[in-house]
Amino acid sequence: MTATELFERFSRINVLIVGDVMIDRYINGEVNRISPEAPVPVVQWNSEEDRLGGAANVALNIRAMGATPFLCSVIGDDADGERFLGLLPGHGLSAMGIIQSGKRPTTVKTRVMAGKQQLLRIDRETVAPLDASEAGRLAEKALQLLDGGDIHVIIFQDYNKGVLFPDNIRALLAEAHKRGLPTAVDPKFHNFWEFSGVTLFKPNLKEVRAQVGIPVIAETTSLELAAAQVRKRLNNLNTMITLSEKGLFLDDGVHSRIIPTQPRAIADVSGAGDTVIAIVALGLAAGMDLDALGALANLAGGQVCEHLGVVPVNKGQLLREYELLPKT
Repeated sequence: MTATELFERFSRINVLIVGDVMIDRYINGEVNRISPEAPVPVVQWNSEEDRLGGAANVALNIRAMGATPFLCSVIGDDADGERFLGLLPGHGLSAMGIIQSGKRPTTVKTRVMAGKQQLLRIDRETVAPLDASEAGRLAEKALQLLDGGDIHVIIFQDYNKGVLFPDNIRALLAEAHKRGLPTAVDPKFHNFWEFSGVTLFKPNLKEVRAQVGIPVIAETTSLELAAAQVRKRLNNLNTMITLSEKGLFLDDGVHSRIIPTQPRAIADVSGAGDTVIAIVALGLAAGMDLDALGALANLAGGQVCEHLGVVPVNKGQLLREYELLPKT
């Protein structure tokens, strides 16, 4: 199968994304002086921009690759929740899997920018797990999407904001296993060990270090030991550990390797993990070889780091870069 044929196959894939969504808000301005009230810069406001973030950014990456995302999450019944819903149609995303709750705010990450420099970030959120009513509504939505969307793969995108928690993780994984669907997980700290039996588990190096109980460095032997610990606890098929500027590590229980990054002019690493898990899920659904999948995901994650702020992957650029990779 050629790269072009592979990318065309992506357009026929439907992806269920369950996890924490948010708004990434950017306040852009200029700094010309220090405040007389405190030793802090005074930002002269120029503009403000809201972007879809968290699991919604994963959906943007799925859409950018020509596939169809089905986003399932909970937001607040508040002004920011309405703003979130208002952003979806312009990006070709459906709100059918989004639940509004009057018991929690919509997560908003506000970044104050001066030129290309981030001066401050303010997070408005709750990290409490969904209550029984919210969890029941989310489960019902997820089943509706699974039944009606001809889903090919499920992504669990966890930012520890409460949408995913042990009970609903186990229930959704059981449903995936029953339906024979591959699963891809981008974990955070609280639920790290809850994703038993997943197809591909994708923590970053910091998350692995905090969880496995042994020192871990970005070197093959050390990462193999960490992956073995993960597989022993989770019985997952594949482990992918992202290594920031050093690329990513792949392990299928038999073979392992580090795929180094391509040279890039890095502007901002925000959202790179969202892009990687989106490409991983599409690769799993398309039946890609793990090494090829890792190489493609590595390129995609590096590409979005060339842009300031959270942005989705550029499909045309990614295809060109993938075609230039040496064939093994």
